[in-house]
Amino acid sequence: MAYRILTATYTDKIETLSFDSETKSLSITSSLIVGHHPSWITPHPEDPAIWFTALEQEDGRVVAIEYDKEGKGKVVKEVPSEGAEPCTLVVYKGDLLIGNYSGGNVVALPLTSSPPYVAASTTKLSLSGSGPDPDRQLSSHPHQVIPHPTRDELFVSDLGDDKTLRLAKSADGVWEIRGHISYNGGSGPRHVAFYGDNVYTILELTSFVAAHKVPPLPADPIFLISTPTKRNPFPYPNQMLAAEILVPIPNEQFPTPYLYVSNRNDPSPEGDTISIFAIANDALDLISEVSTGLNHVRGMAFGGPDSEWLVAGGTNGGGVKIFRRVEGGKNLKQIAHDPSVQSPTGFAWL
Repeated sequence: MAYRILTATYTDKIETLSFDSETKSLSITSSLIVGHHPSWITPHPEDPAIWFTALEQEDGRVVAIEYDKEGKGKVVKEVPSEGAEPCTLVVYKGDLLIGNYSGGNVVALPLTSSPPYVAASTTKLSLSGSGPDPDRQLSSHPHQVIPHPTRDELFVSDLGDDKTLRLAKSADGVWEIRGHISYNGGSGPRHVAFYGDNVYTILELTSFVAAHKVPPLPADPIFLISTPTKRNPFPYPNQMLAAEILVPIPNEQFPTPYLYVSNRNDPSPEGDTISIFAIANDALDLISEVSTGLNHVRGMAFGGPDSEWLVAGGTNGGGVKIFRRVEGGKNLKQIAHDPSVQSPTGFAWL
């Protein structure tokens, strides 16, 4: 079966890749120049032709792209992100929500009813936190904006403040902070993943995974566990920076829940690793560490029926690879590789 994968990068392009699961081939089929560092990409929830990316630059920009059925795109709109270095964006409850990493704010860009859907009107939630790391935590740095899969609640991981903020809309339609999850000082929460009532957080600066039970607002979260992302972690501090965390929805082919995290900057000659944890009640059991041959695995994404395939890329080398989930999800097997993709950062399956 043939799939198309959009690949955001730390270049000026978004690449469209073609993956054929029968021939085990992976290759670039088209490229679109959009501007400086389009590092993440997200779809319009109702119009499959429209996708959005953010240009991770001092003068942050948001770009709307229209893709045809062959995965060829064209830029149809560009507006300010209202902050510096936007590195996360998602469409939720009628807004395109943008986290400006260096700008320290979350911007809600109301969507219009017709393509390209974006206008210049925005509302802004400014953050004012900080943490103990003098190099990374002098101010708030929203690194992910993501909705809860079953509740009207938005989660914002603030790497600079060691908190994941819990947002909800007020009666007049403005996003406001209603609660938060706290972590140890200097942890640097980057991304979260959900399973049931639990929220799992990848802590970039310490390379730990933290788990909390998070009941609906206004209830406070309950700490469950914090564990290293590697079985034999290097002495801290080190240069490793955990990056992505994913929990694919269990299904008939893969009924057991597993959590997958990427470990950047592994000094091993076999490249960065993807760690796989079994989720058992409220505990996490590290059962596999898969060497990828990639350097600086920043983004990953599951795709295909039953989330059988995992795409990952090396921002600092190695290109893009497709892995297949095997042993019921306990392990990964490399299936396809395109070493020509430069500086991949994020992925989306068309």
